[in-house]
Amino acid sequence: MDPLAGRTIKWTFDDGPMAGASVEHSFDADGTVTWTFLDGEHRGASKREKSYAAVKVSERTWAVSYLAASGHTLTVVLNLDDGRAYAFASNDKSWESMRGRFELTH
Repeated sequence: MDPLAGRTIKWTFDDGPMAGASVEHSFDADGTVTWTFLDGEHRGASKREKSYAAVKVSERTWAVSYLAASGHTLTVVLNLDDGRAYAFASNDKSWESMRGRFELTH
C-alpha cells in the first residue's frame, strides 16, 4: 500500500543545491508525482513526473524516490515524529546529500 497516494507534501531543504527553496510534491494514486517550486529563483516551475516509489519504513518513517525527466533522482526519508527530511539528489554527474524539514499539507 502506498502511504503517499493522494497526499501533498511541502519540503524545504536547509543545505545542498536546493537550500532555502520550498517545493510542493503532490503524489497521485496513478503513481505520478507533480512538483512545484513555491519560492526562490525557480518559483512557479512545475513538472509532472511519470512515477515515484514510496515505502513505509516504519509507522513514523517513510521513504520516497523518483527519477525526473531531467535525469535527476531525488530520494527523501521523512521522519513523521520531528518533521525532518533527509535526502539524496543525483544525476549521471553529481551526488548531493541534503537535510531539511517537511509538512503534510493534504
